Amino acid sequence: MDYVYGHDEIIGRFVMSLIPAYRGVDVVPPMSKTIGVIDAQGNLIAGLLYNNYDRQAGVIEVTTAALPGSRWLSLETIRILFQYPFLQLGCQMIVSRVAEDDERLLRQLAALNFTFIRFPRLRGRDKDAVICHLTREAWEGSKFSQRYRHHVVDAPRQEEAA
Repeated sequence: MDYVYGHDEIIGRFVMSLIPAYRGVDVVPPMSKTIGVIDAQGNLIAGLLYNNYDRQAGVIEVTTAALPGSRWLSLETIRILFQYPFLQLGCQMIVSRVAEDDERLLRQLAALNFTFIRFPRLRGRDKDAVICHLTREAWEGSKFSQRYRHHVVDAPRQEEAA
């Protein structure tokens, strides 16, 4: 896998096209930054979309999406996903909005130390959502950061099991 930067419009549209709540929306949120995940054949298989950055509050929203069946969520991707907002931007918290019925994603986020707040009707009249948030301290204390030192700048990277 490899990662691409600087193609915010293309990757942003890719991410939005994979999320049912954003299908049909033809505009990537202004001031968005993205990171694309590329497979061995050079195909875009996943994207990380960062937007709604509030520099004063130190908060940014992140949305991720991947092609079904793609194996994109590696330890390196997790490192990149969190180092950008926490270490490069200096954020104190990241936020993600998730459909209440997306149990798989909610389980994954819980394993990464996110905490949740349920919001009725946030995705529409009959569609609830969960605001998932992760503080820098919770990220630093997570089992991934502790084991793989993701929260340490220039920490040696450990190889993943195949």
